[in-house]
Amino acid sequence: MSKIPFDEKELKVVAEVPNFFGTTNPVYDFPVSAKEGYTRFYRDKDPVWMPSDVESTTLCPSIIPDNIARAFVFEAEPWPEPYDKHKDMFGIEWIYVPVAGGSMENPEIPHLFEDVNDWEEKIVWPDIDSWDWEKSAKINEPLRNNGKANTMMWLNGMGFERLVSFMGFENAALALVDEDQADALHALLHKLCDLYIALVDKSVQYYDIDGFSLHDDWGSQKSPFFSEEAGREFFLPEFIRYNEHVHSLGKYSDLHSCGHIEDRCGIFADGGFDSWTPMPMNDTIALYEKYGDKLAIGVVNDEPFDPATATEEEQRAAARKFAERFTKPGKRGFFSGFYNAPGQMTPAFREELYKATRISYSKQ
Repeated sequence: MSKIPFDEKELKVVAEVPNFFGTTNPVYDFPVSAKEGYTRFYRDKDPVWMPSDVESTTLCPSIIPDNIARAFVFEAEPWPEPYDKHKDMFGIEWIYVPVAGGSMENPEIPHLFEDVNDWEEKIVWPDIDSWDWEKSAKINEPLRNNGKANTMMWLNGMGFERLVSFMGFENAALALVDEDQADALHALLHKLCDLYIALVDKSVQYYDIDGFSLHDDWGSQKSPFFSEEAGREFFLPEFIRYNEHVHSLGKYSDLHSCGHIEDRCGIFADGGFDSWTPMPMNDTIALYEKYGDKLAIGVVNDEPFDPATATEEEQRAAARKFAERFTKPGKRGFFSGFYNAPGQMTPAFREELYKATRISYSKQ
């Protein structure tokens, strides 16, 4: 695509959009729509600027039972009911924990099974065709015309987290190393991928969605939950199949996976994801250098400033340095401030980061 020279007039603030912290973020007078800027960065690997947190909207519609069960409904109309006890699409009950701001499986109810060989007789698969997609599409019509890229997030996903919800963490971990369960596990994950491919198709049909974010946490604060070999044997083939389908529809594919799992990033890259936002316990700079040509990597700034004491020029200088380091030709990195360092996104830093990355990309 053609490169667009930077114009100082772009720094005009044309809107203020709410954020998760009760304040607002500025929207600049972008040279292309926010949606195009976002999709060119993630899907097309042709950045115009480094996206922040104003170019996209997360959609987690209430039509999908998991979003209610996990207390994570995000759609055009606020969820009107209190989060308490709700079942996900497989009938598993989740309990909302107010102090955590999220849900957990009801510990008083036994898991569906303890051995994956029993999955075919224990799992009742959701009939997604019976869901009222047309009503949901009507509710969420405003999102289709908001000028932003709309990303559908899949909670629980089709991988390890889903397996844990079926059989508990210990049994799920054991299934990954038990040869007697291997064939059944392959079959289960394949059928789960079929389900999510069907959900992708429904989302594209009814919401004209721009991309998807698969939620599947793979590690703790210190280490991954399972080996590289297990990840490649069981999850990689389905990641490839899922992402090939998403890309065939012209959509981008993001991965949300928490934990100290930098050693598993090769699986994410080989699986065809377009982006990953590692948590700060990972060496995000090394990940950018190694995988930035394949994945857009959320980078945690290793040279932060103190927002309370840094001068405006010091903040702007920090933004220029970050842009210089992480807009290398052929690589994509973005400032992981939304998740990991929201205090760093001062007005001066945000404006200068936009300007510096615009200039850098316009010259590549």
